[in-house]
Amino acid sequence: MSTCRDGAADREAGTPGEYFTRMYAAADDPWRLEERWYERRKYALTLAALPKPVYRSAFEPGCSVGVLSSLLAGRCGALLSCDREERALGRARGRLGHLPHVRVERRVLPDDWPRETFDLVVLSELLYYFTAVDTADILERAVRSLEPGGTLELVHWRRPVADHARRAGAVHEQARSHPALVRIAAHTEPDFLLDVFTRPEQPGTAAERLSVAAMEGLT
Repeated sequence: MSTCRDGAADREAGTPGEYFTRMYAAADDPWRLEERWYERRKYALTLAALPKPVYRSAFEPGCSVGVLSSLLAGRCGALLSCDREERALGRARGRLGHLPHVRVERRVLPDDWPRETFDLVVLSELLYYFTAVDTADILERAVRSLEPGGTLELVHWRRPVADHARRAGAVHEQARSHPALVRIAAHTEPDFLLDVFTRPEQPGTAAERLSVAAMEGLT
């Protein structure tokens, strides 16, 4: 087994699908995404870190019951949210069904990655369920589907969880080392990591030329 840079050992296999089935069989919202202040605050930071006020089309895999999806919907002309668990999708569809620009679909990653392109991809509380190999596959698919100038955002819980295949630091390090991505924002807390990347329209563009101030001509 390989060793993560944050000191946790990667498991040889990703988190099995049965884990999610058990979680949603035990509770409609097993991580209490609707009610915890921790989650509401984290979602507010997730949206605040996005460098553009509005996006043409966004993809949010691993949407669970759709709490973050409902917030992203206000910043996107179109949003595709997906999850592997039908019970989660039922809650998400109930929450988002009144929004005609939002699609909620069952997809199992990495193989079910959509063929369309996006200018925003949000990987929130997702990649630590996958092996390093599958994480690399997902990141490569995300980059290929991301339009030039688009945004990729990662947010992951840092604390150790027995059912997670990996730790947040390891998956964020993989994204930070991708040659097609430039990190333009980062937020670190004891509980979670948040990184914002862009795929520059001109490869090799420095991060300071991709800032929000630079985009508005302030620098």
